[in-house]
Amino acid sequence: MGTALLTDKYELTMLEAALADGTAGRRSVFEVFARRLPRGRRYGVVAGTGRLMEVLDSLSFDTPDGSLEWLVESGVVGAATAEWLASYRFGGSISGYAEGELYFPGSPVLTVDGTFAECVILETLILSVLNHDCAVASAASRMTAAAGDRPCLEMGARRTHEQAAVAAARAAYVAGFAGTSVLEAGRAWGIPTIGTAAHAFTLAHDSEREAFVSQLAAQSAATTLLVDTYNVKEAVKLAVELAGPALKAVRLDSGDLPQLARSVRQWLDALGAPNTAITVTSDLDEYSIAGLAAAPVDSYGVGTKLVTGSGAPTAEMIFKLVAREGASGRLEPVEKRSSGGKSTIGGAKWAGRRIDDAGVAEEEVILTGPGVRPVAPEDYGLRPLQVNYISRGLIDPAHLGAAQLGRAREHHLASRAELPPAGLRLSEGEPAIPTTVSNVRAGAGA
Repeated sequence: MGTALLTDKYELTMLEAALADGTAGRRSVFEVFARRLPRGRRYGVVAGTGRLMEVLDSLSFDTPDGSLEWLVESGVVGAATAEWLASYRFGGSISGYAEGELYFPGSPVLTVDGTFAECVILETLILSVLNHDCAVASAASRMTAAAGDRPCLEMGARRTHEQAAVAAARAAYVAGFAGTSVLEAGRAWGIPTIGTAAHAFTLAHDSEREAFVSQLAAQSAATTLLVDTYNVKEAVKLAVELAGPALKAVRLDSGDLPQLARSVRQWLDALGAPNTAITVTSDLDEYSIAGLAAAPVDSYGVGTKLVTGSGAPTAEMIFKLVAREGASGRLEPVEKRSSGGKSTIGGAKWAGRRIDDAGVAEEEVILTGPGVRPVAPEDYGLRPLQVNYISRGLIDPAHLGAAQLGRAREHHLASRAELPPAGLRLSEGEPAIPTTVSNVRAGAGA
């Protein structure tokens, strides 16, 4: 199945009307941003832009599955619009926050610049990618921050849609997770894969001993034995007896994890296996990970709470028109003036972050200017936040493929390290840094 029809109908009905009235070719600038962060969050994480570039690179309505024919037959569009769609290829430009960067309320996460027609039909596709991936990455970042130097491992495929599982694994990796149980994420994006055995494997054998012997024969002592199917203490003793002190790890998936981890550590040490690690699973989130900080745990396996955004399954991103070509041929700001907190700020925007002498972030500054004349945040003493993804229809190859994912991961860790200490608190509070909008057209410097 292609991606062209993974969209809302009104995008194509708007397209048809715009083609008919002549506004389809009017230059337009759309912006993707979130008006607010989910309750209790102090920052968001940009993820999915690299995945979005892969999707846009292959986006086509003229596919063998008969998408165009169906659109006409079902009355969604007419023949003329279908003909326009048959040769569709985004020819504009897209810029935005680097993948892995932090964002805050109002941050111009993505800017889409092109004709009204070629931009408007991307709304749902862009939002579906960013809302999902940013939500997962934002939750993942809170988890890896709470875990400190202990690795977090993604294992949520069984708790979400099969394709969402791959995207979630990717987003979690951007935010610092060390591996995933999803093999397709390993194949497609080069993410390290993890996994050994479930309780079913133990229960399928006549005894726990037989199950452990089988697993060790297949995987060697460099495996993780699940020790809470029956009696944990007896299982730990059996695991060391069979594998010896070279056993890589044991896993706990139930019970009072902090207390149980302390007991298991004592048992392992007493049995001569001080280097055997303890990994814990069992419906973990950032709060339970933080609660295990004092326990002798070596790694965390996270599933359900991660792939569902740990209570915030969407980043609440929106896609709004902020500038369009006027009668003079120049771009003019446009803005929504609705009540109820749904108004927007018109005009093209450039973003930078003010960093103090100690390397700590102080403020998110959004600059506006006339038309789309480039404004350099560094001229205002700010760290630039935006990069060019697509220029005149050509995708920068630096934003494609598995190699890009590693750079995004490094960028995230560096960006998060700039936060003031309060920005990493899990308690409810205001965004880690304030956001200021500065109109440079009026000469108001940042």
